[in-house]
Amino acid sequence: MQVSETLNSGLKREIKVTVPAKELEAKLVKRLTDAKDKVRINGFRPGKVPVQHLRKVYGRSFMAEVVNEILSESTRDILSERGEKAAMQPDVQMTEDEKEAEKVLAGNADFEFSLAYEVLPPIELKDFKSIKVTRPVYDVPADEVEKQVNVVADSARTYEPKKGKAEQGDKVTLDYLGKLDGEPFEGGAAEGADIVIGSNQFIPGFEEQLVGLKAGDETTINVTFPEQYAAEHLAGRAATFDLKIKEVAKPGDLEIDDEVAKTLGVESAEKLREIVRGQIENQYGSVTRQKTKRQLLDALDEAYKFDTPEKLIDAEFDNIWGQVMNDLQRAGRTFEDEDTTEDEARAEYRRLAERRVRLGLVLAEIGEKAGISVSDDEMQRALYESIRRYPASQQQEVYEFYRNNPQALANIRAPLFEEKVVDHLFSEITVTDKHVSREELLADDEEAEAAPAKKAPAKKKAAPKKKAAKADE
Repeated sequence: MQVSETLNSGLKREIKVTVPAKELEAKLVKRLTDAKDKVRINGFRPGKVPVQHLRKVYGRSFMAEVVNEILSESTRDILSERGEKAAMQPDVQMTEDEKEAEKVLAGNADFEFSLAYEVLPPIELKDFKSIKVTRPVYDVPADEVEKQVNVVADSARTYEPKKGKAEQGDKVTLDYLGKLDGEPFEGGAAEGADIVIGSNQFIPGFEEQLVGLKAGDETTINVTFPEQYAAEHLAGRAATFDLKIKEVAKPGDLEIDDEVAKTLGVESAEKLREIVRGQIENQYGSVTRQKTKRQLLDALDEAYKFDTPEKLIDAEFDNIWGQVMNDLQRAGRTFEDEDTTEDEARAEYRRLAERRVRLGLVLAEIGEKAGISVSDDEMQRALYESIRRYPASQQQEVYEFYRNNPQALANIRAPLFEEKVVDHLFSEITVTDKHVSREELLADDEEAEAAPAKKAPAKKKAAPKKKAAKADE
């Protein structure tokens, strides 16, 4: 096999490979010989089929297998011998001339093909000790815990039927039938539904119209589904609901004591408060981690500047852009509505894609040098967690999908690996805690999560952002 480099420019490589017909013939003969004792052909005893007869029957299909084997093995071997890592699977170019291809399969011509790929850039890791970040820490006060305990315990509140009109905080039991353009829609009907006025568990504007109604009343209300409603066929649409009020009940007193805690499956009020505090601290802790991580990634972004493979950037950009277009379509908006243009938005998201790819490569190199890996148990837990998000009837199908799609599993592994690398870096860099108020911790958090890349020009309002992910959270 003859290998020659035809392009070496930046990260781009092109390799021409020629496999002489004699080498193809040798591989084919070996395959035919190996098959001699295995195939069964009428008129011949086992193991006595002449190789020439096998060639006549199976020669073309066996040669096709030889060619595919050469493509697979040579690509791996060439990269290994050159000490290169391809950013993505190399593109393989072969002759499109059918006559030439037939000559190769017949063993009458050399097999020529070319590989085109981009290499991963070499990354020289720097000393991380110079990186300094500030970790915002919020100390959760007791009154915030108590407020949330009351919210949690509210599900255990008792209600007493009352006569008269429903008020804020009352529980209304009702039948309802939702309609779009006068026609009932799927999922828009229920009987004996309980709605607590003010709980904000229903469509905006629905609960407010229950105020003033009483048992036995029948009425129709008008609502509009939110633009970002989960069911896309309902998002932003006006609807009516026919209501029949069955009962109005007023809330009873709620005291947080051991008995209430037990109805919630907790042994005591003290334990309930402990659990709620832990949940609140975990939620704020997640914000703290994301803001600290963002500082770390910004520092890495400043420290590492190198050419990144265009195809990796293209793939990342396509993912981001697809989400942006879906968001715009779902919201019924345009780039003009967002005070920008498609070209400006493309340029911004292209920069974001490049940042993500570059940071991803840096984190991968750090993780490899530090010997960081994701264990099978960690992968299994993450996989089951992902599967549990689907209805029980679909979980087996989802499991099979992951089991048969290595790339889908890689998408589960990637964030696990990244977080372990980030934890490693936190142990290497200088992290200084700063105690802040709740408002300071949450300030601009939504904007920061949406736009972690370099700030876009302030003169324009950016297009809707795809929530940061991967190496950009």
